[in-house]
Amino acid sequence: MGNRLQTVVLEAREPHALARFYSELLGLEITRADGDWVDIGDASTTRLSFQHAPGHRPPDWPDGASPMQMHLDIEVEDIEASEALALSLGATRLDWDSAQEEAKGLRPVGRGGFRVFTDPAGHPFCLCWN
Repeated sequence: MGNRLQTVVLEAREPHALARFYSELLGLEITRADGDWVDIGDASTTRLSFQHAPGHRPPDWPDGASPMQMHLDIEVEDIEASEALALSLGATRLDWDSAQEEAKGLRPVGRGGFRVFTDPAGHPFCLCWN
C-alpha cells in the first residue's frame, strides 16, 4: 500500500525550545524551523515535529484526571547517562518505572526496563533499555 508514518507532532507553547530539547536528547539535527513549526530529523531517520499551541495544557498522568494520551519510548544504551542528559536538558522524572510495575506483578521480571519522564512542555516519555 505504501503508507508510512511521516512524523509525530508534539504541541507546545514554545516549539523551538522543545525541538532543541529533543534534538539534544536524540542527537538529531533541527532540519526545519518555519515560524511556529519545527522539525528535527528527516525522512531517512526518525522525524519529530513541534507545533505552536498557545493554550497547550500537558497531561498530569499518572496522578490526575487528564490522561497521558500518548508518549514516546526512547531506547537507550546507558540508562544512567541518558537519564542524566535528559534531566540536564530540563526533563522531570516521574514516580513510575518498570521496577514498580514488576513489584506489583504488572510486568514480568527481567525483561528490560523503563523510567518515565516529562519533557519541558509536560509531554511524558520513557527511557527504555533491554
